[in-house]
Amino acid sequence: MKQTALILGLVLALMLPQVATAGCYADYKAKQDNPLRLHYGVAEISQCSMGGAKTELAARLATRGWTLLNIVSVFDETGLEERKQSAGANFLRF
Repeated sequence: MKQTALILGLVLALMLPQVATAGCYADYKAKQDNPLRLHYGVAEISQCSMGGAKTELAARLATRGWTLLNIVSVFDETGLEERKQSAGANFLRF
């Protein structure tokens, strides 16, 4: 029993660095006024949740004169390639 617990603990310990370094991303829609400009973008985020992404991206976009309209989704690096073309110049820009 102790051996099983030790092996399980070792396996989990080896997996933790991979989980901690996994990238987290959000795709979003934002706008600027006067004149009205809209954009769709993809950004790397540190808080891997819809609420965390909203807070983080709203502040980041505001510093560049953009207003966050909504978070479309939160995803890992496996979703990057399919969104790259749609985001264009706003792919990992903010």
